[in-house]
Amino acid sequence: MYGTAVAVFLVILVAALQGSAPPESPFPYRIPLDPEGTLELSWNVSYAQETVHFQLLVRELKAGVLFGMSDRGEMENADLAVLWTDGDRAYFGDAWSDQKGQLHLDAQQDYQLLQAQRTPQGLSLLFRRPFSTCDPRDYLIEDGTVHLVYGILEQPFSSLEAINISGLRTGLQRVQLLKANISIPALPADVRTMEVRAPDVLIPGQETTYWCYMTELPQGFPRHHIVMYEPIVTEGNEALVHHMEVFQCAPGFESFPHFSGPCDSKMKPERLNYCRHVLAAWALGAKAFYYPEEAGLAFGGAGSSRFLRLEVHYHNPRKIQGRRDSSGIRLYYTATLRRFDAGIMELGLVYTPVMAIPPQEAAFVLTGYCTDKCTQLALPPTGIHIFASQLHTHLTGRKVVTVLARDGRERAIVNRDDHYSPHFQEIRMLKKIVSVHPGDVLITSCTYNTEDRELATVTPLELCKSAVDAGFLQKPPPRSPSMLPLWAHASAVHPLSVKTSLKQLNVPLPETTAPSPHMASASRARLGHPPGL
Repeated sequence: MYGTAVAVFLVILVAALQGSAPPESPFPYRIPLDPEGTLELSWNVSYAQETVHFQLLVRELKAGVLFGMSDRGEMENADLAVLWTDGDRAYFGDAWSDQKGQLHLDAQQDYQLLQAQRTPQGLSLLFRRPFSTCDPRDYLIEDGTVHLVYGILEQPFSSLEAINISGLRTGLQRVQLLKANISIPALPADVRTMEVRAPDVLIPGQETTYWCYMTELPQGFPRHHIVMYEPIVTEGNEALVHHMEVFQCAPGFESFPHFSGPCDSKMKPERLNYCRHVLAAWALGAKAFYYPEEAGLAFGGAGSSRFLRLEVHYHNPRKIQGRRDSSGIRLYYTATLRRFDAGIMELGLVYTPVMAIPPQEAAFVLTGYCTDKCTQLALPPTGIHIFASQLHTHLTGRKVVTVLARDGRERAIVNRDDHYSPHFQEIRMLKKIVSVHPGDVLITSCTYNTEDRELATVTPLELCKSAVDAGFLQKPPPRSPSMLPLWAHASAVHPLSVKTSLKQLNVPLPETTAPSPHMASASRARLGHPPGL
């Protein structure tokens, strides 16, 4: 009987949708939702229509699936799209969960099903959702981190209201849904590649592991520009490799010990703590990172350390045992130096115990300032241009924002993440370049939650940082103040059947379009220095 129900489920979905498929359209972004790879999500963003189109692949369909978003990945009070069967018919609906995990059909149906199709890989669901719906039960899709939630239905339910998430296999995944739509610059003819990867790591059978691996550049490696980088993820581990970073070590040391092991291991050499200069950062859902055509990130040569540290975050909530991994990051670099060096400017608070966060706080805010005197001293007369950003706190961080002020007024949001997670940190391209001039003020505020702590949290247990990638568009004159260190310390009452829904939702997918200017954001800033300075 159960097998018959599943068969009927598929037949209804496929039969109801024949002839209603929209034209093919690219889904440039893709992530696995669960560690087993049963659920795979792809999406396409239309800024013109302020809509996200999702394609959810269910590889082993049982009795249904739920997918949605919530504030910080909770299954309670979540905004959900649900596909389920009662054993006879299949249903798709926009729903929400209450504080007890009970599902309810939303009176306003904003997840709109466009297509359901059985493929050789499994069942493919195509649906769309506006950024904003004006529905108090719905999640507002905005810039920054989005906590996606999912659940697997393993048996039929008589109604949507009969489903409680406490009895389902559930999980969460973090992504940036609203990616910047930026044209890809051409790579130089002499581009070469270098892979920085940890060989044959046995992924620990625990939920969270940060793995550190040391490597080094060849002796006498001359100065080059990194112009692009991309992830290398071992096949089959796409759902376990959460994010990766490549750090360059401090040039003041002649050597660094080799090491491959957990970053919190007592066996890790203390000197590895001096490898903090970010060369590349990738997180799940991100694509390749390209530098602007006129700039590159310098590495190698005199005054630059040969030693690199790769850090890989493994997220293994199912505690899978025996999995081997050799993931890492591929750097694309050129010996033909570009006009400008890209660089990193850190904004936020100085590392000091004075920066303390009291315990039992739901939303405690600390703010750091890069003052007008700071930018007058550190920036060249022509200013800098921020094109990418990475936000950073430790475990209690919940929100981070960096804003640009000029003449006493806020002029632009450089980067903002109201759903920030310390477990999801990546360098993000800005949707709109932000220009900073001498005399401007950069303000970074971090919001912390310490409700689960009994003691105050101080540096280095917590941080508030915003690093920005920037590039100079004009070369500063000799002896320019830009040669100084650029560090900023200052801190539907009834379920809708698939067939009924599709009669009114048979519309084509739009092409991905450029974002509107008001969607700009960012915050670990990259700064551009002309080569040779």
